[in-house]
Amino acid sequence: MKLPLQWLWIAMASATLMAEESTGRAPVEPDRLPAPDQEVAEVTPAIEKLEDGQMKIGQVTFDPRSRRIRFPAAINQTEGLLEFLIVHQNGKIHESLLVTDISATNLNLAFKLLRYKASRELYYKLEADGTHTSEFQEATPEEKRESRIRILVEREVDGRTESIPVREWINHATTEQSMPDSPWVYGGSFLYNGRFVAESTGDLAAIFLSNTALINFSGKDNELDEVWLPHPTRVPPEGTPVTVIIEPYKS
Repeated sequence: MKLPLQWLWIAMASATLMAEESTGRAPVEPDRLPAPDQEVAEVTPAIEKLEDGQMKIGQVTFDPRSRRIRFPAAINQTEGLLEFLIVHQNGKIHESLLVTDISATNLNLAFKLLRYKASRELYYKLEADGTHTSEFQEATPEEKRESRIRILVEREVDGRTESIPVREWINHATTEQSMPDSPWVYGGSFLYNGRFVAESTGDLAAIFLSNTALINFSGKDNELDEVWLPHPTRVPPEGTPVTVIIEPYKS
């Protein structure tokens, strides 16, 4: 079942607003790998309403009642330093725990339609030439409140479905403790020269702060790129299919 026209209008308006808010920024942040060279096809979302009341955009399913978002992914690495939690399969797969082939644009529209607010508080202010300053961008109290999310992973284990916070699969290299239960923050990435940067780079969720990523970790040591590792015994084998679940953060 196709979504009513007014929902499509909301999606289009959200994309337009995001473009107006982010004109003139650099395509990639300084001191980071550049965006992949591959061509990025334009995404035309087909929004559907499912029989159970959930919505679907491509492979991204979301529930207007619970505000939960779900999409498929797979284990990308079980050892080595992590800078990202989730990247597209054409992105920085050498430093991400999970990999997926969903569209960043589709995921961003799901956030918009579920009334999450993008908070820029974890994005550095940028100079005109694209280099970042030492100051973070500002966010309103409402943006901070409505951008907080929790990320879980779901998989099949011995015939049953197991769902746990993804932080339990990530260890601190020094303390050897699991990642703290700090919220992840939906920041929304940005547009540059008419292109959605998260779609171009494949940066969906970053552990080490990234201006290009759609989501960033807000906890301690998120400015360090050599402290986070896959948990040595909890992370399933490489290639294991999982479902990523995003929901509002409740402290």
